[in-house]
Amino acid sequence: MKKKRPPKSAALARIDAAARPTLKRAARMQTFAGVLWPAQAAAAAWSLKEWVDGTYTWLWFAAAVFVVVGILRAVLMHRSGAILFDTADRVIAEERQALLAREIKRTEQAASSAEIAALVAQKLSVLTPYLTQFQPVMARVRVIPLLLAGLTFYFSWAAGLALLIAGPLVPVFMAIIGIRAQKASEKQMVEIGDMNRLLIDRLSALADIRLLDATERAEADFENRAEGLRARTMAVLRVAFLSSTALELFASVGIATIAIFVGFSLLGEIGWGAWQSGLSFYEGVFILLLAPEYFQPLRDMATAWHDRAGALSVAAELDKLEAMEGDEVPGHGDKVAPLAGRASVATLGALVSRGGKPVTLPDFEMQPGEAIALCGDSGAGKSTCLMALAGLVPVKGGEITVAGAALTEGTADAWRARVALIPQLVHMPDVSLRDFLSPDGTGDIPAALKLARAEGIVAALPEGLATRLGETGAGVSGGEARRLLIARAILRGADVVLADEPTADLDAATGADVVAALRGLADAGASVLVASHDPAVIAAMDRSVFVEGAA
Repeated sequence: MKKKRPPKSAALARIDAAARPTLKRAARMQTFAGVLWPAQAAAAAWSLKEWVDGTYTWLWFAAAVFVVVGILRAVLMHRSGAILFDTADRVIAEERQALLAREIKRTEQAASSAEIAALVAQKLSVLTPYLTQFQPVMARVRVIPLLLAGLTFYFSWAAGLALLIAGPLVPVFMAIIGIRAQKASEKQMVEIGDMNRLLIDRLSALADIRLLDATERAEADFENRAEGLRARTMAVLRVAFLSSTALELFASVGIATIAIFVGFSLLGEIGWGAWQSGLSFYEGVFILLLAPEYFQPLRDMATAWHDRAGALSVAAELDKLEAMEGDEVPGHGDKVAPLAGRASVATLGALVSRGGKPVTLPDFEMQPGEAIALCGDSGAGKSTCLMALAGLVPVKGGEITVAGAALTEGTADAWRARVALIPQLVHMPDVSLRDFLSPDGTGDIPAALKLARAEGIVAALPEGLATRLGETGAGVSGGEARRLLIARAILRGADVVLADEPTADLDAATGADVVAALRGLADAGASVLVASHDPAVIAAMDRSVFVEGAA
């Protein structure tokens, strides 16, 4: 029974299709440069013949041909190389951008941030040698060895036979070794992802590691992981060196066989192997010059095949990531005008999915200036409800109405322009506090800070509004960071504020300041929805809505 070939990677097929037009042009240029070598070899052989014979009639002409053809080949190779690397940079950049765009829009990450970072920053670059080598080499292999073997056969059947015997051994052993190369590359890629995941996890827990005096344990974990990566990398290198050694052996044996045959033929010790009585000096030198170039495309193919093994490993990860199902954030993420209408929210039989499980949203209505608390057991779906009302999770059933319009793919961007979401974990960009609070440089920052009860926070910072707090808001507490987010919502003009456990992990006094700031937003006319277990928060709202849990 005929064995079925495994399906080609969808990611690699897409990458090949994007690069194919320019790669074909570069491959044709390199193939033409290779086809020119016989002319250069013939000029070199004729020059040596003229020099040995002591007749210099065509010596300078042959030398000029050698130089001109050599320059033409160099120009072709240089230009094709530039095309190949430009194409590789473009295709990889497009693939990287598509990967980031897709993962950013997912409501839930298909893989850890460390794995995605490793794929984007390290693994995609493995495609560069594949794109710049594989297709051009395969094009040369189809033409140049056959051409050079034919020319060799024209002068000597024995030399041509030596090439035909040694040449096919290269791809045979290349295929055998290539299986091991791909497996080794796959293991190396997995180890790189694991190393990045460990690094991200340990960095995020750095403060806890120090508090628990677990620094030595963390260092040991890194040492073990680094040793694993070293072992995987060495395994890849061993396969590469094994491949190179085997291929060089066959090429060297083939070239040496032809050199011995040509040498003894020119000395008159061998009178067979040529179509005529023997090889002339010119014919012998010409055949010798063709032999290394006959094996060069086969050597390059072995290297390119190894590069292809690495590319297949990366493509397998891309395929796996793309195959993971997940919802996308509604809308396109574009900056658009805010959705017109009153700052009202209503749900009716709304159903969303989170973590692969259906979550039913409670039916309720919220009017401008109203403050509502979302209550329910842990894991019931309060945070999911906030995400859905913010237009960050697609509605699977029922309806969410915002500002009098259905919250859909077409209205999500405009609705989010009116919404401020205050999460439990605050993430800030690496910009000054002034730029974070008011990205467009408008609004009365001191007034917003006062309304959010955050003016004292800025006053205590060493550089005031010029301070850069970093991604996790280093330099301010959790409650202070949330009040800064409230000030940002005021400056943005957000009239819908969604807060997730705003008093979690805060002392009573700090929590009261956060609740007072949210209450102040509602009193100013904003619609405020707070998910919380805190009785003080629930009591401060106008009313509460209970979230029952999964559907």
